[in-house]
Amino acid sequence: MAGRWMDLGALNARGLPGADALGVAIERMVTGIASSVESERGLAARLNYLTKTDAGYEAMDRAGIHVSPRTLMAWLAEERIPNKANRSRLDAAYWDLRRRNVAADLKKRLNREGRGTRVEINPVDQTRVEGKYQRDLSGRSLNVRGVWDRAVDAWMNDDFDELDAVWDVIIEDLGSDYDAYTYVSSVGWAA
Repeated sequence: MAGRWMDLGALNARGLPGADALGVAIERMVTGIASSVESERGLAARLNYLTKTDAGYEAMDRAGIHVSPRTLMAWLAEERIPNKANRSRLDAAYWDLRRRNVAADLKKRLNREGRGTRVEINPVDQTRVEGKYQRDLSGRSLNVRGVWDRAVDAWMNDDFDELDAVWDVIIEDLGSDYDAYTYVSSVGWAA
């Protein structure tokens, strides 16, 4: 981690590590079924999505769904409803598969054929920090290139250390001010 703010919040500043904000921003790009897994429609849509490909069955296996083919067929035919634990696992499997299916598209959208993506970085929230301790920080905007494949792969693998290394590369372009953006309020872009 680039920053030396080991005691973020000691003076009441609020924020999160830039790597976390980067992961949150990538996660927001993943869309899917809006209906809850608790609804009939949401459950049916998830089951349909998960049972169309081998990758869906692998996602269910990773999520811990181990039922007989007969039970799965009863779920698909809406003759039986999975218990609460299995509904939760089906939801986790759905989002896992969804993330895997959109990763390549995310890389393409963020890389934009080598042009990169303009990123908005919002500094930590200092509204609760006593005036004499506040730093003069403002939102920053920069075009980020060459790190998106690494960022998406790290996000996919829940690899915080790699996301942190990517964040360090991103904020290096801020010059001598980079350390002030180790922790941020949020990161965003339009891709």
